[in-house]
Amino acid sequence: MLRRTRRTLWIVAVVLLVLAAAIYLRFKAPPESARLLPESDGIVYVNLRPLRALVHKNLKPVTRAPDYQAFIDATGIDWERDLEEAAVALHRMPDPRGPNGPVAYSMVLVGKVDGKALARYLDARSAGKETYAGHIIYSLPSEGRTVRVTQIGYDMVAISNHPSTEQIHSIVDRHRTAAMPFSGSTLLAEHYSEMPILSVAWGMGQIGLPFTENGGIQVFGMTLPLPPDTTFLASIHWAGALKLRVVEIADSDTTANNQAANLNLLLTIARSATAALAPTTANDSLKEVLRTAEISQHRNRVTANATLPQNLPVALLNNSDSESANRFSDKPSDDKK
Repeated sequence: MLRRTRRTLWIVAVVLLVLAAAIYLRFKAPPESARLLPESDGIVYVNLRPLRALVHKNLKPVTRAPDYQAFIDATGIDWERDLEEAAVALHRMPDPRGPNGPVAYSMVLVGKVDGKALARYLDARSAGKETYAGHIIYSLPSEGRTVRVTQIGYDMVAISNHPSTEQIHSIVDRHRTAAMPFSGSTLLAEHYSEMPILSVAWGMGQIGLPFTENGGIQVFGMTLPLPPDTTFLASIHWAGALKLRVVEIADSDTTANNQAANLNLLLTIARSATAALAPTTANDSLKEVLRTAEISQHRNRVTANATLPQNLPVALLNNSDSESANRFSDKPSDDKK
């Protein structure tokens, strides 16, 4: 009897260890939506669940574009309310003056989706469609581009405006192996382990691409002393307060040392330039970020840390939710009525 009890205890202990290991791996693994993204030059991810839980009482109604309101009426999906995660892959375009500009995107949106209503909406507006691996991919013409959309799960929608179908096909293919916790793109495999725990938003790779103008990266109207193909690791995480962390990976220790000196000089100039700005929510937030910012260098990495104001998430959600949602409901061109 004692032997049987010991054997049972050993079995229970092994099962608990396996479960603990599985939970640990899942906790350390990238989010599934990010693992589905195709190979890319950069990745940006946002988890809206904790942000909305933190600030939902302070959110204000936004003015919706007519096309987006028509999307809500037809599908019952309101991304301002229903979107929970967004993972976006950035693809550098060989011709920055082409229809996609300097960068195209592929994204996976996670949230509450009425699949049948969404399919009807897309079918009525698509210029064409294809069936790939059991999924219908709709092609929506938009301002000289083709936006491809498909539902890949009960709560997941994939979108890509890349000129080729390879990227959205890759998302569908990766969805088959999504149960593997450490699957994903090369970029994700290389850098996700460096993201701080409890990050609600993060980015990696050439995430400066959308901010590139005339060969330089511009933030707050200032051109940073960084080449547009610089690799960054950026995150917003919770550590007693919302913390911003940006890491530049330079090509050498010497380059990193020079970049740190240039950025510290730029930070000093920015603090002086913004000191006299009128007190508004945006200006006060910018001043607080600059006041708490610290720049350091270790080997070939330059790190900037700052504390984000408590009211910044509210401002961001109030100002950007409808813009992100309107992007999804790209209106079709006159080619298809």
